[in-house]
This record gives sequence, C-alpha cells and structure tokens, in this order.
Amino acid sequence: MHLLKSIFVVFEVLMLFNLLIFVHELGHFLAARLCVMKVERFAIWFGKPIWKKTIGGVEYALGTIPAGGYVSLPQMAPMEMIEGKSDAAVANLPPVSAMSKIIVAVAGPLFSFLLAVVFAVIVWGVGKPVDAVGQTTTIGWVDPTGPASKSGLRPGDEILEIDGHKVTQWMSSGSDSVVWRIVTSEGESISVKYRRGDQELVAHPVPYHKETHWYERRSMRQILMSSAEEVMIYGIATNSPAKEAGLHEGDRIVALNGKKVFNAPSVIEDLEALTNAPPKAESFTIKRGTNLFEVAMTAVKPIRPADSKPSFGILSWQSDTNIMIQHPTPLSQIQASLAQISGTIGALFSRKSEIGVQQLGGAILIVRVYKNMLENENGWRMVLWFSVVMNVNLALLNMLPFPVLDGGHITLALLELIRRRPVSAVILQYLQTACAVALIGLMLFLAFFDAGDWVRSARNGHDEPVVFAPRK
Repeated sequence: MHLLKSIFVVFEVLMLFNLLIFVHELGHFLAARLCVMKVERFAIWFGKPIWKKTIGGVEYALGTIPAGGYVSLPQMAPMEMIEGKSDAAVANLPPVSAMSKIIVAVAGPLFSFLLAVVFAVIVWGVGKPVDAVGQTTTIGWVDPTGPASKSGLRPGDEILEIDGHKVTQWMSSGSDSVVWRIVTSEGESISVKYRRGDQELVAHPVPYHKETHWYERRSMRQILMSSAEEVMIYGIATNSPAKEAGLHEGDRIVALNGKKVFNAPSVIEDLEALTNAPPKAESFTIKRGTNLFEVAMTAVKPIRPADSKPSFGILSWQSDTNIMIQHPTPLSQIQASLAQISGTIGALFSRKSEIGVQQLGGAILIVRVYKNMLENENGWRMVLWFSVVMNVNLALLNMLPFPVLDGGHITLALLELIRRRPVSAVILQYLQTACAVALIGLMLFLAFFDAGDWVRSARNGHDEPVVFAPRK
C-alpha cells in the first residue's frame, strides 16, 4: 500500500511539473502559429525523445531529461545544443520580423503568469494552510554555545526587527521572516531588536556557518536558534520510562523540573543534560487536552543500541498541528511571489550577500517539494499555493536577458530593431551554444546538490531502533 501511494504521489508530481512546462511552451506555440512561423517541434523535457508523434507537420515529443521544455522555431535564434539540429532548410524559410520574435518570446512568460493567476484565484477560494509556528517570532531554543546565546538572546524573547527590518513570522521566503533576514544579512554582525518582558533590547550576534563537505551546499548564515512551538510527544518506546509513566502520543510537555519549555530542541537538550548526570527522578508537567498533571520519570539505559545513553524513551516529536486556513487575495499572492523572486535575485547579485548560485534549487528540488507537500493532509492546498510561486518564478526568470532564455530572444530582437538587420548568424550560433552549455552545466550543477540533499535526508531516521528491557 505504501509503495502504491508513493507511485501515485510521484505520478501527481510529474503531472503538475509537466503542466507548468506545457502551459509555458503552449504560449510560445500559439504565438508562433499566430505569427505564421514554422513550428518544427513541441517538446516537454530535453534530451533524446522517449515518445514522439508528428501531427500536422509538428513533432510532439517527450524527452528524457525532466528539466524543462521547448518549442523548436527555426526562424528564431537557433538553439541546437538544447533542441537538436533543425531539419528545416532555414535559408529557404521566409524572414520573420523582430516584432513577431518578441511576441513569441513574451508569450511563454505571459502564459506562465496567467496560469499563476488561475492558481491564485483557486487558492483564494479553497484557502492556504498556515501553521501557527510560522507566525511567531518568539525564540524557543538557543544553542548555549552559539552566536545567539553569546549575544544575550534567550528562549522566550520576541524578535521585533533584524537589521532594522520588521519581522512578523519565523520561517518563509518573505522579506518579513526571521530566517530570511538572517541568511540575507550582509554585515559582520546582525542587529537583532527583541522584547523581553517590558524591555526592548538589541543584540549583535556574529553569524555562524556550519562546516560542510565538498559535495554539500555551503551552509548559509545562522545564529543557532529556533522558534517557539508546543512540545508534542509522537513516538514512545515500549517498556521505556515514558511508557511506564502512562504518557501517550499527543501529550504536550509544558515544563521540565518546573522550568517552562518552548520547543522540542530545548527539551531534547535538557533531557540529554539530565541523562548525563547520576540517575534521579525528573518532574515533567504534561498537558493532555485541557488537563495538566505531573509525571516523575527516571532515565534508564536501553539494551539496544549497545552504546545508548540513559533515556526516557521519547523517540520523536510531532510538529504543531494547529493549522489555520487563510484566503489571501490573488493580488497579494502574486505580489508575495514577485517579492520572493526579486529578493532572491537581489541577494544573488549583491556583492556583500553570501547567497550564491549553489543555494538555488533545480528541477529535482522542485519535484521533492511537491512530493513532500502531497504527502501531507493539506498538501493539495499547499501545492496550489506553491504553483502560484513556481509560475511567477518561471515567468520572471525567463525574462532575464540571457541567450537561450525568452529574455535573450527579446534582447536579440530589440537589437535587430535598432540595427535594422539580424545579428550575424555565426556570432549568434557561438553565443547560443556557449550559453546553452552554461545553462546545461548549471542544471547539472544544481541537480548534483539537489540529489545529494534528498539522499542524505532519506537516510536520516534509519538508525537502529531503541529497545528497552521489559520492566520487572
């Protein structure tokens, strides 16, 4: 059953991914037909076709490399590195005006943008799920040896501003999130304005970079802290102290030895500190439904794995399930998506920013994000919202003035209008080939890191199970 579900999810992801590509290329196709241009091939994906069929003089194909698509138009700038060598005798085809080329090039991004609007209207109606954790700016955990702790930040502090920018949520790609402002900060230290009780204070943590291997993405700036959220127990080992104490999945830990806890990492850290000391009963304040009660537990060493330290037997934690359904207007969704991609591009090209090409994601990451969303209860709503973001990204990125992208075609057509003659075919061939090689290289570069991240993520959680001896 799990295998069938996984196959179905992969199928859904491929259908969604192909829909985005199809609509974009359909814009080019219809515009080319409108401008009476020769259409040689309509392809989804690149590489050697695994399926193709010729209808009305146009070859429709499905390639082997799931990273995009194209409409082969011999009268436009040639892209043989991506599309393959043209079968048409280009010299015998009638010339096409520069304005027609601009119309065809603009049509793809325009259709992607229109598809984003369609998805945005749907999201407006069905709603977008938002978790309560993401809406907080309260600190839940601070690494005691990390930059945040050294600068004076503590669990329970409410972050108000970062580098002078107001923040209203913890983690998102929006400019008002704590994580985004930290990773895109540019100074040697980060100015963090926060509230503690009735006081407003300012900390200046120096960002930290986690060490990575050559095959991993370079880590982005962080100050080693996380947001506050309810601490909900998910997995409990059989015969463990937690099981014997009567704890259930879904119970929330409110306090540990009378000290309020703010999220799971802080509890894990405290529990590890307790289990490193001589065994003694520890007091847990538990919330079950609306009831509060105390539970005393003493850590016990499991019989497996052999090198295990004493443990209470709480194996895993569940994220906050308090999901709100919001209904953002189509305009606000489009604006947020535009702000996200423009912010990313701005950080990418900023001289002081540490965001580089390596931090970008490719086709594999997009598929992975869609897959993870579809596996959740409200995943279909998240997929609709993410499709708004993806189509806006696809439209905007394709308008960049880079040869082989739509913006490159527009730039070449504008040069043709100004010069009143096309760019030299020889120069154009070298230019397009060089840029095609660069684009393919970039896709392979990102695919390498995307695939590595996915494999490493899949390996997590496959450690030897924790087993406790039966209690006497």
